[in-house]
Amino acid sequence: MKLKQIFSTYFTNHAETEENHYNESLRTHYFKTTKDKAINILHDMYSKSSSFEVRSVSEERGELSVQLKKQKKAFIVISVIMVKPYHTAIDFSVTSETTLPFDLGYSHKVIRQQYDMLKKELTFIETSMAHKLNV
Repeated sequence: MKLKQIFSTYFTNHAETEENHYNESLRTHYFKTTKDKAINILHDMYSKSSSFEVRSVSEERGELSVQLKKQKKAFIVISVIMVKPYHTAIDFSVTSETTLPFDLGYSHKVIRQQYDMLKKELTFIETSMAHKLNV
């Protein structure tokens, strides 16, 4: 891991997924579902959990905002984009609420936990399709 990557992992209070992230676990994940079904499953998953509070849902934009209420608090924005039929990308953006300007990797950990939860609900296809889409 390069020095810049160490700082961007441990000395920030924000993390988000992207197509070409240096950390493979933080690359965009693709699931075999439609955008609407993914949003409904995400909404149900977070609504049923006492650790989360759904702040807003925008089906038109394909976004959900969720507040993590346990241990350390964090604000999560989930973006859902249907790339092609039954091939839907789900990205996370997490900002932890800490007194310090960094969270020692907590926001990265939250993203990995969210993907693990989601893989129990939806059929996982792959991470990062950039190489297939010439992005």
